[in-house]
Amino acid sequence: MIKVRESQDRGHANHGWLDSYHTFSFGSYYDLDNISFRCLRVINEDRIEGGAGFPSHPHSDMEILTYVVSGELSHKDSMGNQETIKPGEIQRMSAGTGVVHSEFSSSENVTHLLQIWIISDKRGYSPSYQQKDFSKQCDKNCLTLAVSPDGHSDSLTIHQNMQLFIGHLLPYEKRTYAFQDKRYGWIQVVKGKMEINNNIVHAGDGVEISDEILIEMKGLDPAEFLLFDLP
Repeated sequence: MIKVRESQDRGHANHGWLDSYHTFSFGSYYDLDNISFRCLRVINEDRIEGGAGFPSHPHSDMEILTYVVSGELSHKDSMGNQETIKPGEIQRMSAGTGVVHSEFSSSENVTHLLQIWIISDKRGYSPSYQQKDFSKQCDKNCLTLAVSPDGHSDSLTIHQNMQLFIGHLLPYEKRTYAFQDKRYGWIQVVKGKMEINNNIVHAGDGVEISDEILIEMKGLDPAEFLLFDLP
C-alpha cells in the first residue's frame, strides 16, 4: 500500500526566524492520525534565517538525524562537539541518557534542513555523535546508504534496525528498491518531482509504504529524496 502525505497537509509554524513544516505531530501541532510512522517519530523541514537558531536545549533516548539541503548549520553540544553541517552532509546524534545542544544557521542566507527523530531500540545508551559528507558518493550513485545499524558501506550507525538512503534521480531515470518481508518504508521528497509506483509526488511530500515488496521510482524533474527502510 502506498499512502501519500502531501506537503500542504503537514503542520506549519512560522516564527519569523524559523519557518517549519511538521510531517508528524510536533510542538503545538497535534494530529492523531499522524503522530509517527513505525520508529520514525519526527520529520521537520526547517528554514532558519541567517544567524538565528535554537539555543541550548536537552534531548534523551532519541536518535536525531540532521540533513542540510542548503546553507550551513552550526552545532555545539555537551559532548564537546562543535561542528558545521553543510549540504550533502548528515549528522547523527544519539541523545541516549541525555545531551544538550544548540543549532544556529551560520549562513548569511536561510539554512534549509530536515531534522529527523528515530525512536531508539532501547533506552539508556551513552550519548554519541557522527557526521559525514555523502555528496561524492551521491554523485556516483542515485541511491546511497547513509545510515544503518551496523555502519556497513561506510554509513553512519544508529541504535535502531533501520536504514536511510539518500536518493537522486534525473528526469526519466528509474530505480527500484525491494523491501524484505515485514519491512516498511517512508520516502520524503526533498527536491523536484518524481513518480513512485504510479504516484506522482513533489518536494515536501511524504510517502508511506506498507505491504509492498518492490517499489519503482522515476524522476520527472531532477529529484532528491530520502528513503527510510523501517522495522
